[in-house]
Amino acid sequence: MATIVRTSPVRFDERPVEIEERDGWRVVKSYQNEGDGPHLVDLSHQPRWDVQDKNVADLAPVEGLTIPPAPGKVVLGNGVLINRMNDTQAAIWHLDGETPEKPADMPMVTDTTEATLCLGLIGPSVFEITEKLTNLDLGNPNVNTPRLVQGPFSHVPCQIVVFRNINNHDGILFTCSRGYGHDMAHVILEAGKEFGLTPAGEKRFRDWLESL
Repeated sequence: MATIVRTSPVRFDERPVEIEERDGWRVVKSYQNEGDGPHLVDLSHQPRWDVQDKNVADLAPVEGLTIPPAPGKVVLGNGVLINRMNDTQAAIWHLDGETPEKPADMPMVTDTTEATLCLGLIGPSVFEITEKLTNLDLGNPNVNTPRLVQGPFSHVPCQIVVFRNINNHDGILFTCSRGYGHDMAHVILEAGKEFGLTPAGEKRFRDWLESL
């Protein structure tokens, strides 16, 4: 029987401490020397769907959650994040570690997991780091979050979901084309060096997500 092997577009230099094989992915649960943060976490193994339909807000691809009614809006519940991109398109990010079945009766849902990179930049000094990498005002204290921002991050078109001061926690989660993975991770780690940014595993992200 053939074994499916899926490869993340990101590889950190830090030594993994705990690794889990999950649905063909090599998922790092923790690294050595993670420190107190901020942290950069590879989430590329987390399932992500794209939904496109002229009546996209009327669809329910995930039980118990509705697609936000307007572009820029974000819904987070039960470890699933849905962001509304435009009038006809939304993205669904499954962040709970599960691998759900794509709805068979919804041809408008496309699995984009292996075509894209997904990273989480979480913890203290997040917005000081992002200021070095984008002109987008991600840390604006006058705008409610979570919210979706679309635009260039380190000169790469990205979907960025911003979490600012939610239960005293900051972070951004973002996706872009898979081909930028290695360079994107390198640039972010370099920009965050002065703030103590280190790679972290999925456990660290799970703790952050549960604290929101």
